[in-house]
Amino acid sequence: MEAVETARSGVSWGAILAGAAAATALSLVLYLLGSGLGLSAASPWSDNSGVAFGIGAILWLTLTQLAASAIGGYMAGRLRTKWASIHTDEVYFRDTAHGLLTWAVSTMLAAALFSSVISKMTGTAVDAGAGVAKATLASGAAATAAAAKDGGDSAGANPLDYFSDMMLRTDKPDAAGGSGELRQETMRILANSIKNGSLAADDRAYLARRIAARTGLDQAAAEKRVDDVYARGAAAAAKAKATAREAADTARKAAAGTALWLTVALLIGAFVASWCATLGGKLRDGLAGVSHR
Repeated sequence: MEAVETARSGVSWGAILAGAAAATALSLVLYLLGSGLGLSAASPWSDNSGVAFGIGAILWLTLTQLAASAIGGYMAGRLRTKWASIHTDEVYFRDTAHGLLTWAVSTMLAAALFSSVISKMTGTAVDAGAGVAKATLASGAAATAAAAKDGGDSAGANPLDYFSDMMLRTDKPDAAGGSGELRQETMRILANSIKNGSLAADDRAYLARRIAARTGLDQAAAEKRVDDVYARGAAAAAKAKATAREAADTARKAAAGTALWLTVALLIGAFVASWCATLGGKLRDGLAGVSHR
């Protein structure tokens, strides 16, 4: 008897693969249903997610793992072969292992099928938040370079247009034309100054002279205008940077929370699959010796 026992494998791969296939198929069905209900496919960092997404997605992920793991583990326990002359504790361990292996195979299959969804839920939030922050931090220099490259055709999209226009405002009708080059130069000086965190003294004096010549202001008034406009532009840039950092941090926290709850749901699924496999195994062994007439 001992030689027979050592020659037989303690793993019924047919039952494990059958249970994993059933669990994966049910996961797919529940995912499609969740997508239709607007839960599974929701973005964790979108404006309309918030508490509703958090509660709904967590409950749905947990329900999916409970249902799929339960059916997969139960099928693995019912379909495995009967282990004759094996101690009850060993049977319990093997059934538990079969449920856990069923969950593991099903999880790997689901990960392969839903890899893009998992990546979206756990990675897109961080990438998008970082992208927003990076774009905002570099917006001044990038937009100015684009405006200079396009010869002023795309200047309307430059965030510094408003401040350069403010600096060059005048009530003199004859000074309205031919200001394109000065406008571009002003934007470049503003972008570089905001990027460096201060307006150089020579740039300040140069802008004041050009503004005084164009608008008819005296030198002191022109310098005051330069200081005021630069201060407002720097404040706007600082606010944009702070907003971008806050958005990136919120996205990071949302992605981290999603990953943690995914882990909890998967661990719950592992436990349920193992437990249901023991239930299915007990029922299978109880019926194995019953003859039907």
